[in-house]
Amino acid sequence: MNVSFQIARRYLFGKKSTNAINIITGISALGIAIGTAALILIMSVFNGFELLTTSNLDHYNPDYKITLNEGKFFQDDKDAFDKLESLPGVESVSKVIEEVAHFEYNSKQMIGIMKGVDTKFNDVTDLKNALREGTVSLQGDKGQYYAIIGNGVYNTLNISLSSKIESLRISVPNRKKRGPLDRDFKTRGLLVSGVFSIKNEKDYRYIIIDYELASGLLDLRNQVSALEVKVDSSYSPSNIEKSMATLFPAETYTIADRLQQEASILKIMNIEKWSSYLIFSFTLILIIFNVIGCLWMIVLEKRKDISVLQSYGATKSMVRKIFLMEGAMISSVGFLIGIAFSGLFYILQKNVGILTVPDGFSITNYPMEMHVFDVVVVMITVLILGILASIPAALRAAQVSAYVRME
Repeated sequence: MNVSFQIARRYLFGKKSTNAINIITGISALGIAIGTAALILIMSVFNGFELLTTSNLDHYNPDYKITLNEGKFFQDDKDAFDKLESLPGVESVSKVIEEVAHFEYNSKQMIGIMKGVDTKFNDVTDLKNALREGTVSLQGDKGQYYAIIGNGVYNTLNISLSSKIESLRISVPNRKKRGPLDRDFKTRGLLVSGVFSIKNEKDYRYIIIDYELASGLLDLRNQVSALEVKVDSSYSPSNIEKSMATLFPAETYTIADRLQQEASILKIMNIEKWSSYLIFSFTLILIIFNVIGCLWMIVLEKRKDISVLQSYGATKSMVRKIFLMEGAMISSVGFLIGIAFSGLFYILQKNVGILTVPDGFSITNYPMEMHVFDVVVVMITVLILGILASIPAALRAAQVSAYVRME
């Protein structure tokens, strides 16, 4: 086995003549362990929130969404629609029309997004499993229309599902206004049939109504703002995307999968995660200063040993390597203790729930999801910082003379 490694291991685990050095070494390893555990657990919390967000999107976002690159609406081409439905792997296609609208209920008002969907919307999405209250119904038996609203809209407007008197009023600009006597807005009153919650900003903005009703309010017959597609999971996603691209070329249309539809949200969460990683890495740098002091004291204690090694033929490079390994080993011990602690905390949080979320949130405990990639990143960070902290002591050890003065 490597001589430098054996000597470094002996210096780390062997008994020191000064007990203070043992204490400082233990404190250094413990500090690294705490920093390691904090880094891993912080990143695991962000992973948990990301998983929670994406799992909720499964109820609302379709497998694929086709929109224009520029502009809001495009013509509902029946031939293209039929060809899209007949593509291998495509199970269902829903027409969607969206526009900003004004909502009012019992004198309370807000601005949100009106989303008109056709009868295939329930086949394309899994909204019924995101339903918080009521039913997924847009039309009644007698032809009356209903609205399904987000939980945030429900709370903001203080809507009562049981009321059959007060109705939710939706207003959009009158696109066919020709003169001063024409109304500025077209308004329609609807009862609310259900409330959905997917735990993101859509809860606070969206109201879902029937496609024909929405296109009539907007005076946009036979036009859509998007086509939402459900596909068979057994088919290759890349092949399905290529097939759809032949009907809706990339020069004009965007074909986004479920995660790409929320790319901005996931990007922000990713930025927050790695920003937190950088902040706690700086904290770890401060902890690493203990390692510098610890190694410096070991060098002072082992000056005679270093001289003897050099007199037996050890080169300055070998001496430097001993103390670089010493720093890496202290960091490794701290990392192993930290990963053990974070793993234990992770298991307890998943099964018991040590950290709870304040009241008013849809979850009771902080979600956590530990990824191997994050653990590897933290391990590399700790080892690099440990080796960098070893450099001053290693350089100082190499300057020790091979001459041993006899007392």
